[in-house]
Amino acid sequence: MVFEKLTVLGAGSWGTALAQAFSKNFSQITLWGRDERTINEINSIKKNSKYLPDITLSENIRGCTDINEAVKDCDILIVAVPTQSVREVLKKIKYDISIPVISASKGIEINTLKLISDIIKEVLGIQDDLIFALSGPSFAKEVALGLPTAVTLAGNIKIGEKLQEKLNTETFRLYITEDIIGAEIGGAVKNVIAIATGASDGLGLGNNARASLITRGLYEMTKVAKAFGGKPETLYGLAGLGDLVLTATGELSRNRRFGILLGKGYSVEEALKEVGQVVEGVKTVEALKKIQEKFGIELPISEVVYQVVYEGLSPKEAVRILMSRQPKKEGF
Repeated sequence: MVFEKLTVLGAGSWGTALAQAFSKNFSQITLWGRDERTINEINSIKKNSKYLPDITLSENIRGCTDINEAVKDCDILIVAVPTQSVREVLKKIKYDISIPVISASKGIEINTLKLISDIIKEVLGIQDDLIFALSGPSFAKEVALGLPTAVTLAGNIKIGEKLQEKLNTETFRLYITEDIIGAEIGGAVKNVIAIATGASDGLGLGNNARASLITRGLYEMTKVAKAFGGKPETLYGLAGLGDLVLTATGELSRNRRFGILLGKGYSVEEALKEVGQVVEGVKTVEALKKIQEKFGIELPISEVVYQVVYEGLSPKEAVRILMSRQPKKEGF
């Protein structure tokens, strides 16, 4: 396989950051987006002022609003659009795709409870060994700035090694695993736990509470991974614990910020408006509610986050519910 042209679907902060991070490794990078104003700005002044205003993009990054033009003749395709829009976006592609497709979206489709890799296979009809997931602790702004970042690339090992060799840069390092399910579950569920830790911080509950939520949240992530057929040990690495710690504690985390606002008394609508970008955990927690019912598993942190977001439970009452649960033996 020869990899010279890369296409990224999604001109938000994450898609733009990935295009910038990989720009030194490809002769041409195409960044697809729906917003003509953003795409025109990328092409004219090499800026995406809406999402990454402080970053000047590389000259070999070109914007495009025609998805079929964007994917034509590319050698690697990265999907970095909001999870609930992935199916709709991929359905617009009219070409037969027979190249590696990497999901950089993090979430679970609400209506079907399918992972992004499942949607890619279903819509594009490509073979399993060409589908990958990119996940791990990686704030878009820091990736775009070229700050050191390590992530997981999950999928077929043989092809993954070739992608790893091509995508690795001086500041962006990929570790490979074959457990695509575990990597995708980690990337999805950590957003819900980050809302919980944010709410705890917004309530001023301290460092002990935050550490407890992160640790028990990791346990919930492993339970979901096992239910889907993933490996729990995958969640102890970059795609699980690494991403969880970053999203639950980092100042650039949209999910954590949303939770902080809830803890400070904002309504869900007010908090979403204040954040101003997609908060993936708000949708993912709805999927997790269905997963609890489908698989009969207990996810107490996710459950109270769902109740806060969708049923009007106060964050203070959510804490009381968690702290008054029946005592149990710790286990993973």
